Amino acid sequence: MKVALVLPLLTCAAIATPVSIHDTAQSPFGAITAAKYPGFDLDLDALRLVQFEGQTEPVLVTELAKIQAKAQGVAFFDVTDTLGLGSRAHLRDAQKTFPAPRHPDGVHSVLENLEIQNLRENLEKFTSFRNRYYRSDTGKASQKWLLGKIKEITRNSASKTLRDVISIQEFLHPWPQSSIIARINGSLTADDGVIIISAHQDSTNKWPYLPAPGADDDGSGTMSILEAYRALIASDFHPERAVEFHWYAAEEGGLLGSQAVAQAYEDCDVNVVATIQFDMTAWVKNGTREEVGIITDFVDPVLTEYNKKLVELYLDIPWVATKCGFACSDHASWTKAGYPASSLIESQWENNNREHAHTTHDRYDVSEEFSFSHMLEFSKLAVAFAVELGGWQR
Repeated sequence: MKVALVLPLLTCAAIATPVSIHDTAQSPFGAITAAKYPGFDLDLDALRLVQFEGQTEPVLVTELAKIQAKAQGVAFFDVTDTLGLGSRAHLRDAQKTFPAPRHPDGVHSVLENLEIQNLRENLEKFTSFRNRYYRSDTGKASQKWLLGKIKEITRNSASKTLRDVISIQEFLHPWPQSSIIARINGSLTADDGVIIISAHQDSTNKWPYLPAPGADDDGSGTMSILEAYRALIASDFHPERAVEFHWYAAEEGGLLGSQAVAQAYEDCDVNVVATIQFDMTAWVKNGTREEVGIITDFVDPVLTEYNKKLVELYLDIPWVATKCGFACSDHASWTKAGYPASSLIESQWENNNREHAHTTHDRYDVSEEFSFSHMLEFSKLAVAFAVELGGWQR
C-alpha cells in the first residue's frame, strides 16, 4: 500500500471587474457575520469567481454572498481555481459505450461481504465531528479520520498482493480539508482506463459556523462507498482496469474539490472511462417506495442507462429516474470536463431529505426514515459498478 500527498499545480485567469448578483447588505444572517469564530479559515469578504445556475459566464462575488446563495438553494460552480476545466472536453470521444454486465459471480461474491454494522459504526464516528466544513479545523480532523480509516481497512482487509497495487493519496487544496483518492491498479497494463466511484466528505449548515453533522448529506454516500471499498478488497478484487474511490472536499463550497481533481486529471489526459457519484443514500420518506434515484440531467445518458441495468441485476429495490438540476453534486465537475459521469440519490428528488440537509438535524437518529439498509443498497451498486466496469479475472 502506497501513501502519498498530491498537490496539483493549477493556473487560473483573473477577471478584472467584480460583479455581485446578491445584495450582501441584506444578509439573512444579520450582524452575526462580524463575529469571530475560532477554528475556521474563512474570509467572508474574499472575492470568488462563481458560475450560478442560469448564467453562462461567471461573476465575482464575496464569500458571504456565495454562502447566502447556498442557503437560498441557488446552485453554482465556484470556478475561481479551475477556469480551464473542460477546455479539452471537445477532444474526447463524443460517446463511450459500455459492455453488457458479465461478471455476476464476481459481483455476488463481493456482495456477500457487505456488512451493515460497518455503515452504522463508521457513520456514528463521522458525524461526531461538530461539522465537516472544508475551511474548519473539524473539517480537516474529520478528513484525517476518514483517511486513517481507509488505511486501516486496507491494512486489515487486503491481501499482501492486493496491498501492493493499492495507493492512498491526499489531494491537497488551498483550504484545510484535502480530498482523498484510493486507487486499485488494474492488472492489464494495456488498459489505461480509470473507473471512479465518489462521494463528498464535507458538510455544512446554512450558516457554516454552526454544527453540521451531515449524516445524510453526505455522510451516507461517504460510508456507502467506503463499505463497498472494504468489501471489494476483502474479496481480493484485482480489477483489470484501475478503479478509484474518491472522497471530495468542499462540495458544499461549489464543487471545489471535485473540480480541482477533474482539472488535474484533464491536464494529465487521464482516460476516465466512467464516474459515479453517491450523494445522499439513506433517506426513505414515510409513505414512499424504497428506490434508487438515478439522476438523468447533467450526466452521460449511456452510462445512466447502464446503471439502471446494474440496479435491476444486483439490488433488491427498483430505480426511479429523477432530476437534480445544475451543479447539484460532484458528477457535474466530470460532466463539465467531458468525461462520462453519472449520479445517484436516495429517492426521487422531491422525496429526499431536504428538510434536514444543511441543518443541525441531519442526524442518523432523527427519524426512522434514515435507513442503514437503504445505504447498503447503494454499497451494492458501487460494488457492481467497480466489478462490471473494472473487470475481474478471478
